[in-house]
Amino acid sequence: MSPAPGTSWDIVIVGAGVAGAMIAKRAGLAGKKVLILESGAGLPTNNNDFMSRYYTAPAKVPESPYTPDIFGSPASGKFLADPTLLNAPRPTVLSLGAQNWQDPTQSYLIQRGPLAFASSYERIAGGTMRHWLGTSLRFVPNDFRVQSVYKQLVDWPVGYSDVEPWYQQAEAEIGVSAAVADQGYLGITFPTGYNYPMNPIPPSLVDAAISQGVDGMSFDGTTLAVTSTPAGRNSQPYQNRRVCAGNTNCIPICPIQAKYDPSVTLAAALDTGNVTIMTQTVASDIIVDSNGLISQINYIQYAQPGGPPTGTGSVTGKVFVVAAHAIETPKLLLMSKNQGRTPSGVANSSLLVGKNLMDHPLYLSWALMPKPVFGFRGPLSTSGIESLRDGAFRSQRAAFRIEIGNEGWNFPINDPYTTTVDFINGINQSGLNPNGPGRPQALFGPALVAALNSSLTRQFRLGCLVEQSPDTTNSVTLAAETDHLGLPRPQITYNLSDYTKAGMIAAVQASDAIYAQLNAQQFTTQPDSGDPCTFEVTINGKQRLIKYFGSGHVVGTYCMGTSGGNSVVNSEQRSWDHSNLFLVGSGVFPTVATGNPTLTIAALALWAANTILTKDLA
Repeated sequence: MSPAPGTSWDIVIVGAGVAGAMIAKRAGLAGKKVLILESGAGLPTNNNDFMSRYYTAPAKVPESPYTPDIFGSPASGKFLADPTLLNAPRPTVLSLGAQNWQDPTQSYLIQRGPLAFASSYERIAGGTMRHWLGTSLRFVPNDFRVQSVYKQLVDWPVGYSDVEPWYQQAEAEIGVSAAVADQGYLGITFPTGYNYPMNPIPPSLVDAAISQGVDGMSFDGTTLAVTSTPAGRNSQPYQNRRVCAGNTNCIPICPIQAKYDPSVTLAAALDTGNVTIMTQTVASDIIVDSNGLISQINYIQYAQPGGPPTGTGSVTGKVFVVAAHAIETPKLLLMSKNQGRTPSGVANSSLLVGKNLMDHPLYLSWALMPKPVFGFRGPLSTSGIESLRDGAFRSQRAAFRIEIGNEGWNFPINDPYTTTVDFINGINQSGLNPNGPGRPQALFGPALVAALNSSLTRQFRLGCLVEQSPDTTNSVTLAAETDHLGLPRPQITYNLSDYTKAGMIAAVQASDAIYAQLNAQQFTTQPDSGDPCTFEVTINGKQRLIKYFGSGHVVGTYCMGTSGGNSVVNSEQRSWDHSNLFLVGSGVFPTVATGNPTLTIAALALWAANTILTKDLA
């Protein structure tokens, strides 16, 4: 819907993801008139439409359930939809192949290398809709002060004690299942008497088996231990949502919404009666007045993903919040030239808008345990090894956490499908069917059942999420290529620093050591040399090609800092250049830190909402 002509708002928010939704809810409850501009389609009344799209998708990737369709039409002759023909396109992991990662008709992101940026995101209620596993970790205190403690990276302008009260509020808003007794490691503290909203999700049999073998093991001077992972999913009824049923497909979609997503908060915001959302409305220009304040945001609307624009307009307000993701936010800021008055874009006197793009490059490995651990049940991950998130080693290399997967080899090789097809057809893509007279076996009946029982029940995987350096050469700029609305697409320049690569090497070594400790047989495959998400290193005197995956943790590009010269926003997430402009979300992170970012995004968004409301800015 469009507001009545001449309507002015207390707060205008661009983006309906977790940060935008949380600010809208708090402001709506405070009686403020809030307008949200959302580039994607509106949310359906339930998950059935999403589930149907996922079931019928030709490839089951995280983007499959959501609009617009990532797949090309039969008439196009291409597997993926052409982003130039879509009004609000977004990236997909399917565009990371050696042949298409730099093809502008297949990849929305215009990738300039030298390595590929491997994460993607949604433009419908934020990337949290599908990328988020539910992991709700707090950052450890030293994540905020890596430069001060280890002489690496940069410090945040805020510390753990500043964010801690907002972590509590974010945990309540999301509904986090965890136990304080499990989470007091590496300096994390809680107020006396504090409890998480719900008890932890029970550990899986995979967790128990790995814990039994790994707890007390030493790596790089650190004693390892398996720790329960705080989860943004229900271990008991909460927010009128059901208890987790262990469907093991939390990415891309929880079929019963036991896992939190921004639609929960967005619905609550709309229920206040003070919040209005305009969907399929793409913010295209931020206007600055003669006093340096934001006066309006211009937009373009469309009715169909590939249809013509249906209208243009502008909205005015007192306070403006851009919560459009760490790639789409800098794109909007850089597009806003104000007829040459802001030639470098809005909020960009520091020239740091779009700089320091980061992710958690993920090292994925997989193995068979000696005995069954019975995966493929429960949430995708219920525990991890957090011991390596901090330590003296950070003066030399990046830190990382290890996520323990409950979904067998589904992430690495699309099991149980791949192994089942192998056994039935006598092929060996999984590596689990090597036997037979000169070729793999084709199995049927009891032999097939026995082989599947033996193999699938012993599968597990590890994912090491590695800290990435903030480097100004990793950037989002405006490409010459455009989308269907004629707006520039994001151009990405991306690489991994030596510090980050050293962390990746340690992740490989830690994974290898854990498999050896567990007497597990590793099946991690050597990546293709043409893969744009690979780099070569020397490990133990041997050349080795390492493949990284994207974690969906798109961070940086409009960082917070101590002055307008070293950052884009201050510790309040307010633009140094425009006092009524707030930039929120993961883009404000000066570093990617060592925990999954969503809980910190939510905490900082709630802090920003409090600043707007208590300082009576709106």
